[in-house]
Amino acid sequence: MKFIVSSSYLLKQLQVLGSVINSSNTLPILDNFLFDLDSNTLTVSASDLETTMSATLEIDSTSKGSVAVPAKLLLEILKTFPEQPLTFTVEENSTIEISSNSGKYALAYAPGEEFPRSVSLDDPSSTVVPAEILATAVSKTIFAAGNDDLRPVMSGVFFQFSTEGLTFVATDAHKLVKYARADVKASQEANFIMPKKPLNILKSILGASDADVKIEYNDSNATFSFDNYVLTCRLIDGKYPNYEAVIPKENPNKLQIDRGQFLSSVRRVAIFSNKTTHQIRLKIAGTELNISAEDIDYSNKAEERLTCDYQGDDIQIGFNSRFLTEMLTNLQSDSILLEMSLPNRAGILTPVDGLDEGESVTMLVMPVMLNN
Repeated sequence: MKFIVSSSYLLKQLQVLGSVINSSNTLPILDNFLFDLDSNTLTVSASDLETTMSATLEIDSTSKGSVAVPAKLLLEILKTFPEQPLTFTVEENSTIEISSNSGKYALAYAPGEEFPRSVSLDDPSSTVVPAEILATAVSKTIFAAGNDDLRPVMSGVFFQFSTEGLTFVATDAHKLVKYARADVKASQEANFIMPKKPLNILKSILGASDADVKIEYNDSNATFSFDNYVLTCRLIDGKYPNYEAVIPKENPNKLQIDRGQFLSSVRRVAIFSNKTTHQIRLKIAGTELNISAEDIDYSNKAEERLTCDYQGDDIQIGFNSRFLTEMLTNLQSDSILLEMSLPNRAGILTPVDGLDEGESVTMLVMPVMLNN
């Protein structure tokens, strides 16, 4: 088994796949890349059992075979090469030899048969989503997903596909983000919960792609295929909470404000907030928004006044500044709308401008109790 491949081309593909591999694996074979060669097509795969990703590379070869090559060692050596063709030759003595312009390097390999195979989906449903839209949907929602192992359904992003559009939701019970697209539709109703790790991998590579992503899914697994990549992952098992029930419908108090200005203020004032609660207080009356925070233990306090466009009753409401900052950073619009009903009901953040046709973002942040 022998093939020739460009060093930088191989490195670029392997760096993407390398993000699948865990730093500590229960099965030693998972520390390897699987190289599957079929004449001039090389398929490289990486897996952590939950998520498997493969890339198809065009190379120069006439042989067939499969070997598992140590991932860390291979990535380290590839990073040091300038752009050049590399020749990989599988020797009889269980080593794979790499020949470059300047030398030869031998790595031990394992037989390809030992590597766990990716699951194939039986009779899957499928939907096609442009890469850019999927990348946006993931980056807009993933930050709001929880980290609680006791509530695994909340540690992923909920994909809801219907003939009317696509909806992506993430929540950790303190904050919730719902991202919807009415301009992309699925052929049938479906919903599933995607874990964070494969979504982070997708997010990092979809941004640079303008392809269409074919998403295939059944009850337990989902596959994302685009360009020369295929990512298959196990879905989170369980029923997603009824998020629509938590979004308050009647919100008579509406505050419209410049997002950048509001974000800067919240960031500054938050420095003076209590280090455990991160509580900041918004006091709104007329056209004035007063943002304040106090850390009684250290006698630190801060207060800022901003002018805003406000309709509603005077209100005082407390929020966790970290959640508010995360949400404001994640929105891209120039101005935002914060809708509230009562100091103990969730506030709703939506962008006023900067959205595509058919795109909507709703962010919900739970208040914290103010101690007057």
